[in-house]
Amino acid sequence: MTNLAIILILIISTITDLRSRKILNIVTMPAIILALIFHLITTGLDGFLFSGQGFLVGIGLLFIPCMMGGIGAGDVKLLAAVGAWKGTLFVLYTGIYAGIFGGLIALFILIKRKKLVFTVKNMLFSLLFLKSTKGSLEISNDTQNNVSIPYAIPIALGALMTFIMESYL
Repeated sequence: MTNLAIILILIISTITDLRSRKILNIVTMPAIILALIFHLITTGLDGFLFSGQGFLVGIGLLFIPCMMGGIGAGDVKLLAAVGAWKGTLFVLYTGIYAGIFGGLIALFILIKRKKLVFTVKNMLFSLLFLKSTKGSLEISNDTQNNVSIPYAIPIALGALMTFIMESYL
């Protein structure tokens, strides 16, 4: 049941993120609430705590990037929903794999657009002088040159990888 719920949530969120660059609250919020209720009913208070901890870890993994403007709140809620359904360990691995996949996708896009050297220089400047250039990962305010990805894709790929690796955890 939990695997089916997560797969459905991730498919819907990936499609909406690709189409409109939004992860809908109408998907993530009921998913979180249903996960908490499901775990409470099936395994009592321990299940509720399992779900709640996964929810909090999911939020915690993307909270700072969201506050810095590097990621949307829908992405945070999506990872929180994954955590609410599957728990702390699953969402932690999903977040790690999502970061790897997201980095690889961003690297590919930067190479394709010939913006990798500029971005690396910009990031090193920000790091060296501890000074932001108003989002050092942002190439420009022009949407045509702006490098961003619908992060539901890396989250879905991270969850898929965690499903595959779950038997080894």
